[in-house]
Amino acid sequence: MTVADYALRLGDDCLILGQRLSEWAARAPELEEDVALLNIALDQLGAARSLLTYAGSFTGKDEDQLAFLRAEREFTNALVMELDNGDFGTTMARQLVVAAYQLPLWQTLVSSQDELLAGVAGKAVKEVAYHLDHASSWVIRLGDGTEESHRRMQAGLDSVWPYAFELFETDALVAELVAAGVAADPAALRPTWESTMSTVIAEATLTTPESDWRPTGGRSGKHTEPFGYLLAEMQHLHRSHPGATW
Repeated sequence: MTVADYALRLGDDCLILGQRLSEWAARAPELEEDVALLNIALDQLGAARSLLTYAGSFTGKDEDQLAFLRAEREFTNALVMELDNGDFGTTMARQLVVAAYQLPLWQTLVSSQDELLAGVAGKAVKEVAYHLDHASSWVIRLGDGTEESHRRMQAGLDSVWPYAFELFETDALVAELVAAGVAADPAALRPTWESTMSTVIAEATLTTPESDWRPTGGRSGKHTEPFGYLLAEMQHLHRSHPGATW
């Protein structure tokens, strides 16, 4: 287990979330949201490209091989990244959960002993600050809106909530890299995440979900059923025309 494995995890998170967000193209509730969500997807994809290229440099693979030629069990993204978009409220709940996690993550990695990770973090932290502001604004707007928007925003938050806790799991790889000053300690990120979530949930007049269910397995390649369909769509063109170039 090396920094390559850690970079691959971070890259897979960004790649899969970017793919999910791209599904909102021409489907968002407002034209401006089409643009906003696709820009956020591009931010995630940009980070993914750098991280996958770095991870692949240890094994001689390029970003395309890692994105389009790996099997489902070889992806190490957290499950929350691959969840179906659901309605707009569910997507915004997922965005809030992820952005509230990614912001302190990148803020910590700016000081990583690994220069490339620190460089990616330096760019990503500025982008994710916007992602968090965007998601917070929508969650508050919908939660503290009409009776129907409040109901659907709460339902979205309830459905996403159990998946958030996988983001804060620690294993041997993370523990080793944290000790080396390379990785961010997930446990140290959680208080900031909880504070952000509590503040937004309160302002949105929502209720913090209560659930003992903690789905996990994404980091070890065990994914949800919708993930297979996501990969089929994302990888179809590359696998249909191997070696093709523009």
